[in-house]
Amino acid sequence: MTITNLLMLLGGLGLFLYGMQMMGSGLEAAAGNRMKRILERLTSNPILGVLVGGVITAVIQSSSATTVMVVGFVNSGMMTLRQAVWVIMGANIGTTITGQLIALDVGAIAPLFAFIGVVMVVFIKKQSVRYYGQIIAGLGILFIGMDMMSSSMAPLRESEAFVNLLTQFSNPVLGILAGTIFTAIIQSSSASVGILQALASSGVIGLSNAVFVLFGQNIGTCITAVLASVGTSRNAKRTTIIHLMFNIFGTILFTVICIFSPLTDWVSSWTPGKPSAQIANMHTLFNVVTTLLLLPFGTYLAKLATRILPEKPTEAAESGVHQLLYIKPVDQLSAEHHVGTSAIVLNGVQHELARMAEMVLKNVDESFQAVLEGTPARLEQVEETEEYIDYLNQQISRYISHIIVFETNAQDSEQVSAFFKISGNLERIGDHAVNICEYTQLLEQKHISFSQKAKTEIQAMRETSVEAIRSLGDMSRLEPDALKSIEGFEQKIDDMTLEFRQNQMIRLRDGSCSDEACTLYSEMLTDFERIGDHILNIGQELSPKNAVPVKA
Repeated sequence: MTITNLLMLLGGLGLFLYGMQMMGSGLEAAAGNRMKRILERLTSNPILGVLVGGVITAVIQSSSATTVMVVGFVNSGMMTLRQAVWVIMGANIGTTITGQLIALDVGAIAPLFAFIGVVMVVFIKKQSVRYYGQIIAGLGILFIGMDMMSSSMAPLRESEAFVNLLTQFSNPVLGILAGTIFTAIIQSSSASVGILQALASSGVIGLSNAVFVLFGQNIGTCITAVLASVGTSRNAKRTTIIHLMFNIFGTILFTVICIFSPLTDWVSSWTPGKPSAQIANMHTLFNVVTTLLLLPFGTYLAKLATRILPEKPTEAAESGVHQLLYIKPVDQLSAEHHVGTSAIVLNGVQHELARMAEMVLKNVDESFQAVLEGTPARLEQVEETEEYIDYLNQQISRYISHIIVFETNAQDSEQVSAFFKISGNLERIGDHAVNICEYTQLLEQKHISFSQKAKTEIQAMRETSVEAIRSLGDMSRLEPDALKSIEGFEQKIDDMTLEFRQNQMIRLRDGSCSDEACTLYSEMLTDFERIGDHILNIGQELSPKNAVPVKA
């Protein structure tokens, strides 16, 4: 093989990969966010899940991309592990579309595809048309790259050393290992299968040797999802385990079949004289048959993945991933309601609200401290905690909306309703904490500083807010004395707000406070007062129902 052939091979590989990426990007851009919405909504039914996974992967030309997307959905709680099983199965079928496109052998008109696509991208202003031009151009470039690779590898047929190397792939273990490693390196089964097709088209390798490499390529494609799952929840990691189990099972099954049956000859007979199509057909057969065999056992795959990677509550809590610890997401709830369900439900919601209150307390404390420091250094952490608070509020609200229809006990129903309002009030306190912390950006940008007297008042606001939130306890029912204490805190906050506003006007008149500082301080006092109102609302919901009406 000459230098020229080597350069052609590298150039062809570059065009092939770029064309595939270009086509996938164009398809994804043309579809917008519809793929994500489809994945989120249509995966509860196994058959629909497989179809959705297959179509999405065929569109974006990458099972790895689909699986990474699924890992993200599972990690965020938008998709359950069981739903992920069906999508992964479909993704493995959808990825075979690239090989089938290559097998069409339209290399002669590939330059025309590239030309038409580029004209659409360069000369047409309408964005949607340009996306479709990108798809067509990508397809043309992909085929041009494929032709270049096939032409550059044709001389290898005369290389005895290279032919001897490829004959080693008749050993199933070596072939599978080679396919796994190569695909793991380039992180694309579509690309590695395309290169295998180019070798076959050049007459360098036959289907009998290529099949084992092909099976290994299906295992190697899992590496992208494995890398994407690093640092995610255990459920997200289980998604990658399912992906690996699927392809390892298929590889073992088809390796045994190919060794002990004439399957390879049978597949070759479908398209005699077309090695590229033979590889594409075997790839499709591998994934379709494996999916059909495993489809009835999808739930068991999810359970097995859970057994391989069992839940560890302490690790889950420390991972930083947004999740519920004491109640289940709505899509994981069963329709069964037995004796004791109400007590379990109320206890779980109470514990989740207590977690939420701890986060709110932390954010209020951090936000006032950030203002006292006069820098936005704490803002990023406060915003991250607020995202978690918003997540808990959303999930708790959904959970309560789901289970309240099954509650027949009037007292328990009343408490569930109270928990719903408490969650909303905690979320609003979190919003006010973020507002306070965001003022630090203006302090830094406009070089505003508060007087020492103002800082003393801010410290007092911080201490009072923290004490008032702590007085709510663990979100269990309050005794009358506890409610009186909370009412006292709310009145104290109102009195402090009034007093501090008057002090602010005095500082403004004597020139010890700038106009901009006064404006910010006034906004902060409003947030401080609102925090007190929401704390009282929560206290009243936790108290017996002879309490005064809840503030609006």
